[in-house]
Amino acid sequence: MSPTRDDGFSAQERAAMREAARERKAHARAAHQREVGEADVQARIAEMGDGDRRLAEHVHRVVTTHAPELWPRTWYGMPAYASNGKVLCFFQSAQKFESRYCTVGFTDTAHLDDGALWPTSFAVTDWNDVVEARLVALVQQAIRQGAAR
Repeated sequence: MSPTRDDGFSAQERAAMREAARERKAHARAAHQREVGEADVQARIAEMGDGDRRLAEHVHRVVTTHAPELWPRTWYGMPAYASNGKVLCFFQSAQKFESRYCTVGFTDTAHLDDGALWPTSFAVTDWNDVVEARLVALVQQAIRQGAAR
């Protein structure tokens, strides 16, 4: 790619795509090694700024406690949780993509379908009991609905 060509991607997006390619190779080599994914997720969380790191730690705790069947891994350089090798949910740091807020998202694998329109990403600006309860419910719904397919 020419350094002067504008491909429409930001530097952060290009870096995330390179990271995703690296992750695919690493996960292929370390297939079914939960410890590798856990270490990778912990390293990515440790790199985050204080606010994002605090939220990511909460999300990680909720998912690993309430959905131990999901395997931690990284996805585009961010913490993610997979079922049968497919990412079900993920955390996106605000800092990494220069966004206003962190995001917890669910892929189509989660089957959170609810009529003709439903949310798949949720902004997270703070952590409290209500946020935790909502995330627990969403993760458990995603697991139930994904397993039913």
